[in-house]
Amino acid sequence: MEAENRGMKVSRNSVAEIRGTTYPDEVVLVSGHLDSWDVGQGAMDDGGGAFISWQALSAIRHLGLQPKRTLRVVMWTGEEYGGYGSSQYYNDHKNESKKMSIVMETDIGTFQPLGLRFTGSSEAKSTIKDIMEYMKPLNASLLLDGADGTDINWWMRGSGVPGGSLENANEKYFYFHHSNGDTMTVQDPDQMDQCAALWAVVAYCIAALEDVLPR
Repeated sequence: MEAENRGMKVSRNSVAEIRGTTYPDEVVLVSGHLDSWDVGQGAMDDGGGAFISWQALSAIRHLGLQPKRTLRVVMWTGEEYGGYGSSQYYNDHKNESKKMSIVMETDIGTFQPLGLRFTGSSEAKSTIKDIMEYMKPLNASLLLDGADGTDINWWMRGSGVPGGSLENANEKYFYFHHSNGDTMTVQDPDQMDQCAALWAVVAYCIAALEDVLPR
């Protein structure tokens, strides 16, 4: 592999947002990580996750929609090295956890979307179930327990913030994971657009609620 360990270097998360009109200090966060394993391009792990998170906000902005809460995209740094970017972000902002409605991340592929994995209270899950009805035209309304993601686990486990992660038809994910096969040829543009649509619908609907998701 010819990889070298050259020690710790300064790196930063990339953050952008659409500020909420009614509750600007309350946040719906969508995310993916920018760094990748060194042998491939990182198109799948996790360029796809970063892309659909950015594209979700871009689509909402393009449509002229005004969320009540702030929609924030974070593209994490240092995930492959141990979640350094997300852990620092959590430590810097965990005092804001009560105003974080949900944290979302996709880091297990952006293939054909099937639905959402969710971690949170039964009351919050009921709300998410209603939102997922909007995804039936794309056959992507499945709602499963157990959101997961290195970069959002800090919030779910440390502060009880609800979490969401993409459920997709990723049976071939580990064919390419952390290999020189992780290139743009793995990605299907139409499937990625559908993943971005799901991400946008869920994020916007949660941002439009009258209250943050119940704990």
